[in-house]
Amino acid sequence: MGFFNRIQNYFSSTKEGPLPSDAEALRLDFKERYNNFKLLISANNKALEIMADIERTLKGDKTFGMAYIKARCTAVSVNVFRMIRKMERLAPGKYEALPERYNAIQNEIGSILSESRTVRDDRLIIPLTDIHVELSDIVGGKMANLGELKNRIGMNVPDGFSITVAAYDLFLKDNDLQTEIDRRIQSATLENMENLVALSAEIRQLIVQGKMPSVLANEINEAVRQLSEKSDQPIYLALRSSALGEDASGASFAGQYHSILNVSTENIFSAYKEVLSSKYGVPALTYRLNRGFRDEDIAMSVACLCMVDAVSGGVAYTCNPVYPSDQSIFINAAWGLPKSVVDGSISSDLFVVSRTPEVNIIRSDIVHKERKFVCYPEEGVCRIDLTGEDTAAMPSLTPSQILKLAELALKIEAYYGSPQDIEWALSNETSAEFHILQCRPMQQMNPEDNPGRETIHLPDMPETAMASGGITASPGSASGPAYIAEKAADILGFPDNAVLFVRQALPQWAPLLGRAAAVVTEQGGFAGHLANVAREFSVPALFSLPGMLEKVETGMTVTVDADGLCVHHGRIESLLTNRKASHFLMLDSPVHRMLQRVSRHIVPLNLLDPDSPDFRPRMCTTLHDITRFIHEKSVQEMFNFGMNHHFPEKTAKQLYYKVPMQWWILNLDDGFHAEVKGKYVKIDNIASVPMLALWEGIIAVPWEGPPPIDGKGLLSVMFQATANPHLNTGTRSKYAERNYFMISRQYCSLSSRLGFHFSILETSVSERAAENYISFRFKGGAADQDRRTRRVRFLGELLAEFGFRSDIQSDHLHARLEGVDAGVITARLKMIGYLILHTRQLDMIMSKPAMVLRYHDKFRNDIEKIMNS
Repeated sequence: MGFFNRIQNYFSSTKEGPLPSDAEALRLDFKERYNNFKLLISANNKALEIMADIERTLKGDKTFGMAYIKARCTAVSVNVFRMIRKMERLAPGKYEALPERYNAIQNEIGSILSESRTVRDDRLIIPLTDIHVELSDIVGGKMANLGELKNRIGMNVPDGFSITVAAYDLFLKDNDLQTEIDRRIQSATLENMENLVALSAEIRQLIVQGKMPSVLANEINEAVRQLSEKSDQPIYLALRSSALGEDASGASFAGQYHSILNVSTENIFSAYKEVLSSKYGVPALTYRLNRGFRDEDIAMSVACLCMVDAVSGGVAYTCNPVYPSDQSIFINAAWGLPKSVVDGSISSDLFVVSRTPEVNIIRSDIVHKERKFVCYPEEGVCRIDLTGEDTAAMPSLTPSQILKLAELALKIEAYYGSPQDIEWALSNETSAEFHILQCRPMQQMNPEDNPGRETIHLPDMPETAMASGGITASPGSASGPAYIAEKAADILGFPDNAVLFVRQALPQWAPLLGRAAAVVTEQGGFAGHLANVAREFSVPALFSLPGMLEKVETGMTVTVDADGLCVHHGRIESLLTNRKASHFLMLDSPVHRMLQRVSRHIVPLNLLDPDSPDFRPRMCTTLHDITRFIHEKSVQEMFNFGMNHHFPEKTAKQLYYKVPMQWWILNLDDGFHAEVKGKYVKIDNIASVPMLALWEGIIAVPWEGPPPIDGKGLLSVMFQATANPHLNTGTRSKYAERNYFMISRQYCSLSSRLGFHFSILETSVSERAAENYISFRFKGGAADQDRRTRRVRFLGELLAEFGFRSDIQSDHLHARLEGVDAGVITARLKMIGYLILHTRQLDMIMSKPAMVLRYHDKFRNDIEKIMNS
């Protein structure tokens, strides 16, 4: 049965109205439906907010991890599921395909989120002699590169073995740790530094307290025994992280994990667990978050290498790490182990070697080296103070050693075909051989962004300079409030976009680089881990400025010009105008790609046209499609409430507005301020916000006719309209019904018959825009079909000017407005009230364009006055 056929049947009904008990059932039905509708709309709002947040995250520069993705996917899925359940309550059995489509989409999302790393080699221990670059997914990039250098190009690499990724997985499985680690990460707020520090301590404690699986312990002991047989002295080992993804091109993880040097064979198990736990250190957690790596993708293998008793050590770059157009070889060196160079704890010697036409030393910067690190005779590392010793000011390499090391570096670069970052040690033996301890692709700056210092504009305002000199560890300039950090706990108070000032360029400060504007240190060089991460994060860094912390105070505004080797008072705009925008490191990262993939099943909206034959549950391919479909159909179900329920006349109250009116009102819930015991309800006892807005529009402007107004004003006009002989209630005609409201405080359903015109209105008004809607249907008239059709088009165009979307079929109009603020809804209800009264017999003049234009202008002027009143 068509919509307007139902209206005619409704108005032509001659049966007696239902008993009061039926009215109570109607009230209960309304309350349940309206409550389900509000809960559905609330879930819809939350789902759409989450989808919008996912879109903003994909397009913006927000740092996020897998915890964010899982939480967003869970939240949006829960809210869409709630919508489905509430829709089932509103329309039982009507949309049974929705759960099926929801489950299919959920399975797609779940399969993406549950993807896990697979291990293709279950060996727990692999000796270095069997390792090559093809095993990088088993032994990690660091150890794979060392095996490649040793076994394929004959480089001098300390002997050793790898405790593989399979061993890491076995350790976690035997101690039942992975589920607990996942739970703690998911529940933590990683963006909050205090929470992250606490999380790190908890997880690291779980790991170091874990028990070594017996099979793994036995294999480690056997590998140690085989190494010991090759030496006539007790061996000591360096246990170094070799995690998956570490030392990869574009993501160095420099200094983010832990290495333990000079470990005795008796303590290898505890050292192994300590290195494993460093995966969850604050630097590593922060780095993975900023770079977009999934925790589950980063398995930790451990490189076990025989210690080199180094006379000197350091890092060699096969080109300038700050200005890549400079193809010279840069060698950083210090006395003793290379630890002091890579951790940035002291300033180091710098030797620059040209490569053409042959290697040649073109620069030697010898610094005073205050200390060195050497191996203890028994175990561990000893820091020796060199103050007062002649060696402190002596070069840590001889010219011949410098050239030999440069040639080794070029050989490695030629093998890999790209610039390399090489950690080396010179053994404290008679032969004094170089040992390669680590090799990875250089983290290079973009040459276009960093052309060289000679092109940088230096302002002619020396009075602003606080300090000058030092080393450009990472190019660029930035300004912000200074923040001095001297102890580890100071990372908790670091504000976003501040300039970090520290004494030593230690890796422990790396967690702040994702939030820092710039970093300045008193000690350290551009070969250290902190410098590497600063370049990776495009954070300007100026190192090796002694006494800097005594010249600056926390909170003062400074400008760091790393290229110009200067720190300035205040904000120097001339240094900042050409500053390159920092690169968003998460773009195309594993986590970013994961969010992109799951978002394809969540965010896109394919169901656009409610009138399309494809607008049905089986065509929903995303969660957004489901929300769109349910929202559309739920509003329709609420629209139909008044149409599908016969008005219980015997329990209704007649409206009393100065005189009794031909309008009857059924209170569905809280539509009256006070209980009404008599026959009439006065307008000032009406609590329904939408009904009052409608009524205000109805009475706002007297109707001018036709028929002409009879002088008794608006009330007599309304009385005559409802007392028309064609509408005489004593005559059992199809027009023998009255005008009815069904109301609550926020809801109103109106069935109105004025003259020959039917009006049906359904509306809801609340503080939540998504719950607000108006559905207005109009039909009828005494004129011919053509003029009736022109009238509904006239109304449709007028309504469209005020935000309604209208569907016109012949002389039937259905106009809708939804998802707007309560103030807009009430204003538009005043408009509808006005139109209900003033469109009577308007069809009679639709063939006269001048009259149509006159009425259009009059209606629009009246409506604007009413809505603005």
